Amino acid sequence: MNHCAWAETSQLMQAYHDTEWGFPSAQDRQLFEKVCLEGFQSGLSWATILNKRADFRRVFCEFDAVRLSTFDDDDVERLCADPSIVRHQGKIRSVINNARRFLDLVSHEGSFASYVWQFEPKVSPEFGSTQCVESVKLALDLKSRHWTFVGPTTMYALMQSLGMVNDHDQNCPIRPLVDMARRDFVRPTTTSR
Repeated sequence: MNHCAWAETSQLMQAYHDTEWGFPSAQDRQLFEKVCLEGFQSGLSWATILNKRADFRRVFCEFDAVRLSTFDDDDVERLCADPSIVRHQGKIRSVINNARRFLDLVSHEGSFASYVWQFEPKVSPEFGSTQCVESVKLALDLKSRHWTFVGPTTMYALMQSLGMVNDHDQNCPIRPLVDMARRDFVRPTTTSR
């Protein structure tokens, strides 16, 4: 049995694939980090982002939304000059904006996880999909709440990453582990909808 082909490009990618990608999560900070990193990945390879993840965590305060929500133009300028991360001003500003939007959403929904998991596809999308009906709905809802860098394809990548869909190859030895984790995962719920 072979792992998903993309995972065999480096040890770091293999470790991410084997222990994180597709395994369900309901931890708000981890989910917020995933949204931010998926936004940074837009137009780039996941390997580029994964290789810089420790630096992203360092410069973005471990994706603590409360701390990030206080960042200002001086912080943007500082981050745009930091060669350890992707120096894209729009994406940097997006993290700061989305931290503020995250705090608003959590105050209304109770948790980010309960909000996001409402969009879990009821039927598994076709293998190889880059978006689905639910990722379009999630993207539109987040955009209506003034989030940025949250298009349908980016939100589908988020769904793959956090285990809302299992897109491991059929013969990948990690696929059944993700299936078990998804089966046993207690989905967070919200009372707001």
